[in-house]
Amino acid sequence: MQATLKPNPLATKQNKTFLRFLLDWAAVITLVLCFVAFTLLKGNRFMSVNNMINILRAMSITTVFGIAATVTMAPDGFDMSACTLASCSAYVFVSMYLWYGLPLWACILVCILVTLVMYQLTMFLILVCKIPDMLATCALMFVHQGLGQWYIGGGAVSTGMRLPSGASPVRTKLEPSFSAIGREPWLIVIMLVCVLIAYIFLEYTKHGRFIYAMGGNKQAAKLSGINVKAYRYLAGMITAVFIAIGGILVSSRGSSAQVMCCDDYLMQSLAAVFVGRSVGGAEKPNALGTLIGAMLVSTLENGLTICAVPYYVLPAVKGAVLALALVAAYATKKDQ
Repeated sequence: MQATLKPNPLATKQNKTFLRFLLDWAAVITLVLCFVAFTLLKGNRFMSVNNMINILRAMSITTVFGIAATVTMAPDGFDMSACTLASCSAYVFVSMYLWYGLPLWACILVCILVTLVMYQLTMFLILVCKIPDMLATCALMFVHQGLGQWYIGGGAVSTGMRLPSGASPVRTKLEPSFSAIGREPWLIVIMLVCVLIAYIFLEYTKHGRFIYAMGGNKQAAKLSGINVKAYRYLAGMITAVFIAIGGILVSSRGSSAQVMCCDDYLMQSLAAVFVGRSVGGAEKPNALGTLIGAMLVSTLENGLTICAVPYYVLPAVKGAVLALALVAAYATKKDQ
């Protein structure tokens, strides 16, 4: 009789451990490989100081919106309307500065307050009407777009343009302090501060642990005494602040608030969160992972652009990154 070979339990365990390691650190490994590949292909053109600053600048806004999504997803939420709301925040920020002549600090404050007020509708639909997050925020995407364009009269908010009523703006030019917010080093500093605040809040505070507990098992969190609705509301309000910051950075960087100026950041910010979800085996949305995810997306886009890949191919690359991130996040997830 022919002897049958029995699988070696130790080898099987080692293979599973190695596969788990690859999945947990896939984003970091891919990021390193991207740097190596683009350096070999383009040398100093890719690794120059100016290009590294370009990557940091490009990933800054994506990271801020990614942090907003991270805080939303931590308690098992999901917000499809964050970037359309950010466009409204941008309209408010620039209009307060140009149309009404408020000082810069007051424009920032008004922008954040208006965003918080507008986010009450999101919380009302989710917490009071009990509409699933994705359905509620999909509907609100259109609400934000309509309200925002009504406020600005269907045109951009920029220098040299009158108010929708026909009145002349108080300011006719942007001061250097306005544009400085959306340029390095402040753009990068603001990004890092947002990541640090979100990281400390989610990882090292009681409230952050409660929010993560909701994301793990909402029913168990409720039975353990956590006020689920209150902490979901808290996560929403923190998200709204980061959304407003993202809108401010976009409008400052572009020196105007163009129609739907923030809408295109949705998919790449979600890609950053899902890429970061698997970093280090976290298996949950986390601030540092989102930072790495945003860097990976921006590095890929930057490197492919330098390699003269047609611009219309880049969305496919971002979609592939998101798909692979979802594979890393859910491929080894056991059935409940």
